[in-house]
Formats: sequence, structure tokens, C-alpha cells
Amino acid sequence: MSENLLRHEASPYLLQHRDNPVHWRAWGPDALAEARRDNKPILLSVGYAACHWCHVMAHESFEDPETASVMNRLFVNIKVDREERPDIDQIYMAALHALGEQGGWPLTMFLTAEGEPIWGGTYFPPTARYGRPSFVSILEEVARIFREEPEKIEQNRSHLLGALRKRPGGPAAPVDRALLDQAAERLLGFMDLTHGGIRGAPKFPQPSLLDMLWRAGRRTADERYREAVLVSLRNIAQGGIYDHLGGGFARYSVDARWLVPHFEKMLYDNAQLVELMTHAFLATGDTLFRNRIEETVSWLFREMRLPGGAFAASIDADSEGHEGKFYVWRSEEVREVLGEDEATFFEPVYDITPGGNFEGASILNRLAHMDLLSPADEERLAVDRTLLLARRETRVRPMTDDKVLADWNGLMIAALALAGQTFSRPDWINAATGAYRFILDTMSRGDRLAHAWREGKSVYPGLATDYAAMIKAALALQAATHDNSFIADATRLAGSLRRHHWDTSSPGYFLAADDAEALILRPRSITDEATPSATSVMAANNIRLWRLTGDDTYRADADAIIAAAPITENLFAATAMLSALDLRLGAIDVVIVHPKGVDPAGLISSARGASTPNVILTLHEDTAALPSGHPAADKTALAGMATAYVCRGETCSLPVIDANALASLLAATR
Repeated sequence: MSENLLRHEASPYLLQHRDNPVHWRAWGPDALAEARRDNKPILLSVGYAACHWCHVMAHESFEDPETASVMNRLFVNIKVDREERPDIDQIYMAALHALGEQGGWPLTMFLTAEGEPIWGGTYFPPTARYGRPSFVSILEEVARIFREEPEKIEQNRSHLLGALRKRPGGPAAPVDRALLDQAAERLLGFMDLTHGGIRGAPKFPQPSLLDMLWRAGRRTADERYREAVLVSLRNIAQGGIYDHLGGGFARYSVDARWLVPHFEKMLYDNAQLVELMTHAFLATGDTLFRNRIEETVSWLFREMRLPGGAFAASIDADSEGHEGKFYVWRSEEVREVLGEDEATFFEPVYDITPGGNFEGASILNRLAHMDLLSPADEERLAVDRTLLLARRETRVRPMTDDKVLADWNGLMIAALALAGQTFSRPDWINAATGAYRFILDTMSRGDRLAHAWREGKSVYPGLATDYAAMIKAALALQAATHDNSFIADATRLAGSLRRHHWDTSSPGYFLAADDAEALILRPRSITDEATPSATSVMAANNIRLWRLTGDDTYRADADAIIAAAPITENLFAATAMLSALDLRLGAIDVVIVHPKGVDPAGLISSARGASTPNVILTLHEDTAALPSGHPAADKTALAGMATAYVCRGETCSLPVIDANALASLLAATR
């Protein structure tokens, strides 16, 4: 069939390529059958809608009729949206890593007609440069090797399949507090204590790493960890990686100072940074964090919330064919909008100069003015930003990828619920609940979730990441609302996840369900990437479910998962699992018993204000509602007043009725 078939797809990324002269197919049995029938190898191209270099390769090669003619003659060409099919992306990215390549997108892999990887790379230029041969010469050479050197094809195929099927080993050290402290000390050594983040460039926010270090500071009372995280967050909040006009964080910066971002905005980055900055605000009261959270949530509601209440996946880096064009400024335009006097005040604060700080233009950032100015000056700057934002809205906008991903939405729902309860914003909690209801009502069949949805089309079955993130969301909403129906949802989803994703040979979760389309192997979700793995998120979820329900099977699964995790093989890829271990060793149950009609609001506020992420708060009119075996099961309200008990392990504190006393008790608890 000699045509491009992507017009039938729902993914915005695939639809971006529907008019290419390349005869693209979506991944599926029909495409693989075509390769077998025509005796052709497969060219697999994986990317996503907000990917700058994906756009570059598309413009240079996939839109070029001569290049497309070579692709169509020699290969069956399959295009995959990595956000829609992360299971496929994970397999072939791992194959690229096995070839010794760093990886990235676009991912370009060459496969047998059975879908087995042979060789690949990322971006290939149309002409030989950057030390890489031209894309067409690679196409012709790979096709030649398939025809003339089958022994080389078999050698590569066998090597890569062996590498993909190799299971990671377990931790080399006992899973205990010593492992936590040793890992934290080692990872701290990689931190840039001046600019934040990991030393060098490019710089990614890496919220899972920062969360693990934050917990280490709490656990050890070592200020080095706390400062490493705060330096990172404050530089991220003031640098060019943050959109100072519209709110929201870009994916990463290409430099070591957070100045020049890769301008795409991803839902998952913003979710994790909102959550982490909320914890930082609870500990410091720093209004910078509150401001950035409020501005980012405003951006989320203005630009990312879809008609059904869920949130879009991303906003592109490019507009009008240029990365960042929508976001950068020239001094003359700033002066046109603000006037000479106001621009003279505004421009030094945000590093706007006639020569610019990025390719002749200026990226707004406050790296040279890290400290907040007087309230009056900050208000003046806010008015200026509003005027500039209004002007920016007249520009050609980058594309929004408006598909709904259950896992990324789950992360944002959890962050909104936490921020909403912290800042007394019921509207944020209501928005989180609305997105949650969309996922469960529109993207589910019974107890099964879909992974992606767009324009009435769902991608089933869901992935382990979807269940893990939505269980986290349910638990966060329960903590924010004290509505125990969310616990019921969490237990139902956890049951479905375990039935369809549990790995009986090694504790943890397969990414794909047992009844999903068969791939060359079934990938596991055990290492953190830009988002934490499903296995690490579920380790923490299971601990919370155990404490909330009293069901010891959740504890058993959490312990087994943590014990089997290959933590010491790659600490950077295991930081979320280390945080789950920190929760397992340091979970704090705050049980508030309040007779009917007695308002426990003061105690609730103190518990929510604790700067530790390990608090599990429950409210009960009668401790008979507590799970059997809970350490507070026999506790009662003191003299008819709302009473709190702080429990660690099997031991609870004396009853506390004063909100300040509860706050002091939690502040002293590590």
C-alpha cells in the first residue's frame, strides 16, 4: 500500500507527519505484516510533538521527496509517538543504549520484519556533518547490509536481543538507612552548589533526585542537602528555564546556569516541580516558591486545561519554524510596550539588553536579581509582565499537544491536591478532582485504565505508570479532602495493576499489561527517567495503602519491591525508589480523633503544615474505624476534644490537643 496512513491516527505528533511524502504507518500488526510480505526491513522513527530535533529531522528529511523516495523504496516506515506508546520507545531506546549510544529523540532504529532491532541512532542530518554521515547514505548502507550480509544482521540482532532480555541485578548493599545515607552522600557530590542541579550542562530539574536529597536533609539534619535543593529550586525559579510572563517551567536548560531553556513545556515537569516547591515552601515559607506555584497553576488552567477538565500533555518548543521564537524579546519591543521609563526599570531586572543574551534576543530571567525586591517594586514588575504577556499573546503560538495521558495527569492531580491544601485553595483541589474524574470516567473500562485519549479515541490497555500515578492522585485527593472514596478507588486500581502487571519472577511491575499487544519483549518499569518509574511510585503507594487500610499485603509488596530494586547499579535512576525506602523507614501516622460536631481544623492545619513528606493523615470520629492492628486503634478523644496521636511504627505519642504542640512534635520528628 503506497501511501501515508497517519491521517487515520489521533496523536498530534503522528498527525504532524500525515502529509509527508514518506509512506508512514503507525505501529501495529499490519505494518509488521507488510514488512514480512514485502521482505523489507523496518525503519522505526520515534518522537513526540514538542521535540525540537524531531521537527528539524522532519523538515530536512521526511518532507523531502527525494529522501522519502529512498525510504519508501527500501523500508517499511513506522512512526511512533513515544508519549502514546512509551512501551515501544522503552524497548528500542534500550537497544540504542546497548549499542553504546546516549540516546534521545528523534530515535531512529532499523528493525527486522519481526520488529527485532539491528542498529540505530537519533538525529541524522541530510548531508554529512557533525561527524555523522548523511541520512540517505545510512539508509542505503543499512539496506545493503540487510541484502548482502545476513550474518552481520544476525550477529547484531542476537547481541541486542540478549542485552534487552538481561535482567538487572539486585542491590549490592542491605536495604536500610545506611544505604539511604550512603546514596545521598554520593549523589550530593555531583551537585552544583552554586547554580544548583547536577554539575555541567545541559541541566535538567530532576525532581526525583531533589526530592531524595530533601528527604536526606530531613532525615539526617545535615544542612548540606537542604541547601543543595534550595539553591537548585531558587535558580530554577529565577532562571530562563521559567517562563516569567506566562508561568510554567521548560524541560531543561542547555547551559549550566538555567539561562537558555529548551523551550518545550511538559506537563510532568511542572507537576513534579509544583509538588517539590510546595514541600520547600512548607519548610522555608519562602514566598518565591509560593509565587512560582501560583503562577504555574495559573498557566496550567489557562493553557493546559482541556474542556473535559483533564490536562494537555505539552507545548511545543518551536513556532514559525524557530525554537523559542514565541518567548524571547528584543529591547525595542519591550520599550514599545512599556514605554522608555518603565522599560528602564524592568529590563535590568530581567536581563534584557540591546545585544540580548540568546542569539541577539533576550530570554527573561532574574539570575542577576535573585532576591525579591520591595513589595511595591514587585507589584510594579507584575503590572509590566501583564502588559508584555498581552503583547506576547498576539504572536504565533507554539502547538499544544492536547492528548490526555493518564500518568502525567495523575502526577499533576497529586501536585495540585497537595498545593491546594497547603495554600487553602479549594479551587485547585476542585480542578484536581475534575481531572481525576475525567480519567476515571472517560478513560477507563471497569477497573482498567487507558493510557492516552484524544478526540474520543483511547489507547488501551493502560500502562503501569498510569495506575501508579492515578493511585498517587487518589491518595493525594484523600489527604486533601478526607473523602475515603478515594481510598476505595486506590485499592481497586492497585488490584487491577497487580493482576495485569505484576512480575512473578522478580517483585515489580511490567510496563505493559499481560493482555496488551505482544512486543519482542515485555518491558519492565523499574528505573526513573524524566518521571519516576511505576515500580518506585507503587512502592510508596503501597506503603501508604498499608498504613491507611491495615492490609499487610501492601507492606509485603512494598518491601519485596524495594529489596529487589537494582538501586546500587545506577543511583541516578533509583532516586524515587530511595525516597520510597525513606517513607518505609520513616512513615509518620497522624491520627486525629474528633467526636461528632467537634472541629479538628487547627490540628489538621498543623499536620498539613509539617515540612516532612512522610506524614499520613487520617481523621476519625471513632478509632473503631481504624484498621485492625493500627497502633492508634485503641486511642480516644481526650475530654471530648479533637485529639491527635503521632505514630511511628507500632508506637504512638501521648494525646495532643493543642495545634502548636502538634506542630512542634512533628517538627522534632525525623
